[in-house]
Amino acid sequence: MRADETAVVWRNRALTLFDRVSVPVAVCDLYGAVLLANPAMAAECGATPGRLKGRDVLELFRPVEAGQVERIAQALRLRHRSRYQVSVRWDGPGGRVRLGELTADPVSDSVRVTPALLVMLRVLGEETPACPAPADAVTPVESRILALLAAGATTARAARETGLTPDGVSYHLRRLSARWGAANRTELVARAYAEGVLAVGVWPPEGRGC
Repeated sequence: MRADETAVVWRNRALTLFDRVSVPVAVCDLYGAVLLANPAMAAECGATPGRLKGRDVLELFRPVEAGQVERIAQALRLRHRSRYQVSVRWDGPGGRVRLGELTADPVSDSVRVTPALLVMLRVLGEETPACPAPADAVTPVESRILALLAAGATTARAARETGLTPDGVSYHLRRLSARWGAANRTELVARAYAEGVLAVGVWPPEGRGC
């Protein structure tokens, strides 16, 4: 078998392995454009391998820290052949934001040839969604004021603890009293417990998380 035929055979075997491996893998050019992606990588983007071709890998998988990317780009421009890692987040299947790490290894047949990047993705988990906040929800500042009030704090002390002015604290208390129909501060605290804004059985009083 001639050398060129042998190369084709090994190339086909490598592509078969590339497609079947369960680890998300892609080959990108030096600028991050996807040249080839396996089905596992495409599945993380809710796409097919063909639809990823030509896409910027750092648009598909958004860096958590922009500085990481610039340092890697500088190293690649200087033809440093190291392994590079970037913490990323992306929109996974079902719309959930996923977290992981991209590892990029420069690869080429010769040190004189501009390398491609063999990119592997390690999935670390999913981002915890923030709690939804209705338009009339109690704000964190208001929750803190209510907790201080339940502990017996005066308006002046609540202002010091929250970094507001006394007038600012009074504004929030009037807003809450109007919403809940509370005639005084005792009723306001009672309603805060009834609404689940303040945690029951906790001292000193504190607001509840979502």
